[in-house]
Amino acid sequence: MSRLHLHRAGRRRPGVPVLILLHGWSCHGGFFAPQLEALGGLTEVIAPDLPGHGKTADAVTPRIEAGADALAALMQEEGIAEAVLVGWSMGALVAWSMIERHGSDRLAALVVEDMAPRVINGPDWTLGTLNGLDGPRNAVFLKAIESQWPLLAPATARRSFALDARKELVEFAEREMRKASPRLLAAMWRSLTIQDFRPLTPHIDVPVVLARGARSQLYSLAAAEWQAAHLPHARIETFAQSGHSPHLEEASRFNDMLAGLIERRGRAQGAANA
Repeated sequence: MSRLHLHRAGRRRPGVPVLILLHGWSCHGGFFAPQLEALGGLTEVIAPDLPGHGKTADAVTPRIEAGADALAALMQEEGIAEAVLVGWSMGALVAWSMIERHGSDRLAALVVEDMAPRVINGPDWTLGTLNGLDGPRNAVFLKAIESQWPLLAPATARRSFALDARKELVEFAEREMRKASPRLLAAMWRSLTIQDFRPLTPHIDVPVVLARGARSQLYSLAAAEWQAAHLPHARIETFAQSGHSPHLEEASRFNDMLAGLIERRGRAQGAANA
């Protein structure tokens, strides 16, 4: 069993890919409410609470690999043969880990939302977080998560959006982030910051959309360009008014992009089966 708590909308339709949405660190599947509401009429939409987060909490070990295994189990248990998979921030790491550990046979397309294949910066990689987070600084931050999370949550929420993001978005994110368990957050942060999916990138054989916020406070255009240069089938989709969370900051346009992906992949599948 996958043991992931699921936020769901819509229903499965023959020949139409299921939409699976993977949230970022300190968030939960409910952060995809605009997609659950808008796209449930098109296909089945599933937004799990990932390990260490939301109602899944520690029902699944708070590690990226455990999340990847639980996602693969979910898709197998529910007979999902074709999915458009969206990985926002940490969710992209779970998506990449699932591809690395279980293959991409069940994927129609992958959307990477404002993320780099390695978070930590170092001598051989400067396209991690824009604040220059490296190993020593990360060790300090890890300790602070467990002891000072209520003080860190407001800044984490603000950095999730463009600098002039709508007040209600930032307030929503901060309110929900404060509910997270510092112990579980620290465990998941420790796991996500040791990941490095650069070697995997050239082997991802499904179409990839790199959905980036032009005003992101976390990742640069160069991080998306690096991925586009190393992926076999990729394009960059820029959201000019967004920071790290285009699916919330420009929800209507993000939903249109996803609907187009689902419809195109559905037509392609139909043509292949004709």
